[in-house]
Amino acid sequence: MKYSQKIDSLLANQEDLLRKQNSEQDSTNGIYQRWNNPIITQAHIPILWRYDFDERTNPLCMERLGINATFNSGAIYLNQKYYLVVRVEGNDRKSFFAVAESSSGVDNFKFWQRPMSMPETKNPDTNIYDMRLVQHEDGWIYGLFCTERKDHSLPNDLSAAEAQCGIARTKDLDIWERLPDLITYTGQQRNVVLHPEFIDGKYALYTRPQDGFINVGSGGGIGWGLTDSMFNPEIKEEVIVDGKIYHTIKEVKNGQGPAPIKTPKGWLNLAHGVRNTAAGLRYVLYMFMTELKRPWIVTHRPGGHFIAPEGNERVGDVSNVVFSNGWTVNENEEVNIYYASSDTRMHVATSSIEQLVDYVINTPEDGFSSACSVKTINELISKNLYYQERESE
Repeated sequence: MKYSQKIDSLLANQEDLLRKQNSEQDSTNGIYQRWNNPIITQAHIPILWRYDFDERTNPLCMERLGINATFNSGAIYLNQKYYLVVRVEGNDRKSFFAVAESSSGVDNFKFWQRPMSMPETKNPDTNIYDMRLVQHEDGWIYGLFCTERKDHSLPNDLSAAEAQCGIARTKDLDIWERLPDLITYTGQQRNVVLHPEFIDGKYALYTRPQDGFINVGSGGGIGWGLTDSMFNPEIKEEVIVDGKIYHTIKEVKNGQGPAPIKTPKGWLNLAHGVRNTAAGLRYVLYMFMTELKRPWIVTHRPGGHFIAPEGNERVGDVSNVVFSNGWTVNENEEVNIYYASSDTRMHVATSSIEQLVDYVINTPEDGFSSACSVKTINELISKNLYYQERESE
């Protein structure tokens, strides 16, 4: 086979993948609908990024720049198209951002020609990842992400890192203006999310204070704070919106997912919770609702997880994990929940504002004990038996 034919074959095979139609899974819990195929995988990364097309420098047609994973994508719906800012991780362990777009939101995602060149601050990032996108009422689209750098207080520990919140803004997802990193006084920060509206004339942010890069320590939880400006972002005081709780899905740590969705009943929040198991940490997604005028006050907390890894989703680079930092709402109030499985690939689950509000408001809360769980189930059984008997009369 000629060299040009090998390249053409690679391109043709990828084009077949990009055109592949997705389909809904047969089963559903009525809250959301899972889809059969991952929407973005390592194989979706353009051939142009990975192979050297010059036969003189790549005579055996080998992949030169391998990609390890595509996951943890920010999401936004603009001009009737769905855009994901994907965390792409190379074989070298470095993550970067790349935009993929789709007309359907559930399949045929295609990356833009080049990955994103994120501007740097005076203190260059070693690694950047997990962008949350929000279209703020000030007219800008903001991207908040984790910026990771070496923790120089531990020079001999090559795994010691420091995580803080990086901030950039854009009008078109193409040209980005880097703003200063967020300043807080509660240790390291990951999973920081910008609230889409001003609160008392200030920018509001959901935070996740933690003592170290991996461990949250004695603190943690989803925090809340205000800053006067995004040009000099500084939160002087944080309050906890949703904290960790013993023997729950969020006993080790928890963090905000994407920016919340506004509904007439309150703000819908999607978060991740982490618990320990014999097989290691298990990440799941859960939801809660906060007041419209006071988004730091929780009004409803449905018990248990919302989405947990199932089947092949449990296998990957970091197993037994689902994570979301992006969802979208279109003009028909259809909600696409974009989530990654096992730090490897991207999936979508589809729902609606009506379904999610019903789920959050009417699902019983966690009673925090086995006895309470059984009591709740028995109450439901008694109610259902009553209606069965009434229908049979």
